[in-house]
Parts: sequence; structure tokens; C-alpha cells
Amino acid sequence: MASFLSLLLTSFKSGTGGLRTVAHVDLPKFMGDWYVIANIPYFAEKGCVDSVESYALRADGRIDNGFAYRKESFEAPVQRIKALAWVHDKGSNAEWRVRFFGILTVKYLVLDLDKDYRWAVIGHPSRDYGWVLAREKTLSEAEYRAILGRLSEQGYDPGRFEKVPQLPAKG
Repeated sequence: MASFLSLLLTSFKSGTGGLRTVAHVDLPKFMGDWYVIANIPYFAEKGCVDSVESYALRADGRIDNGFAYRKESFEAPVQRIKALAWVHDKGSNAEWRVRFFGILTVKYLVLDLDKDYRWAVIGHPSRDYGWVLAREKTLSEAEYRAILGRLSEQGYDPGRFEKVPQLPAKG
């Protein structure tokens, strides 16, 4: 619960907490589905499997943000959370705000991004939250380790990241 309080308190302060975002995010390229490869789980994400973040750019410039997941088991029903996001730093498009349940607004920082938009890393100024996302359900171990190395350079503890099990692809 202490980390949830840091999420709330840090969201009211300005700035990125010293985190460096990417220079630019091409919003249309960023839209779509992203599998959650790893995260620093907080209470709402503990025990989640088969997690997917989805983004859709709206005509008004805001972003519909969806989170689909299963609790504890691949056989569990898919649950969904909807949120609304908007770009805070329009120069880079790498700093967003995301509002959950119509009342809770948090900072969302794009810290690392593959040049072909195959994977992305999202952070929060408190460094108590972080997500490694990918367009595919898996990421090579070499890419994952390199991402964790860059997160460490930004003050994250890579040991706090936990891989999120993904339902194997059919085929």
C-alpha cells in the first residue's frame, strides 16, 4: 500500500523525477495492443497473467487506454479496465497522464522504445512502477536484459521487475 501512496503523491508533483523519456513518440505508431512482458506489480496487477495494454487515439487527441488480463490462471475469464489518457508533453509525446475510474490520474512516461515500435518501456517518477511491453507475447532474453540494464541506469532496481506469463500463441 505504501507504493500506491507514492503513486498518488508523485502524480501531484510536476516533472519526471529525473527520469529521461525518449526524444519522440509517434502516437499513431504507438497505438494498438502491447503485451505486458514484465512489470513491477502493484496490488491490482499481482497475479495477473495474459495481460495486454491497448491504446486507441481518439478524434479529440485523447487516448482510450484498455487493460485486459486474467487473474491467476489462463483459464480464468478475461477482465478489463478502461482508462483515459492524454499527452502532457506535446513536444515529445513521451509524457502522458492516465485517468483511472474517472478520478485517479497518474503519470505515464515512455522511457525506452524500439525504433520499430516492437517493444516499449513505461515508467513512473517514483520508480515504484514500471512496465516492459511488446507487440509479441515474448521478447528475447538479450533484449529484455538490455532493457533492464538501461532501466538500472535510470535508477530502477531491475530485480523488482517480474515477468508476466502470457498465454502461448495458437498455431
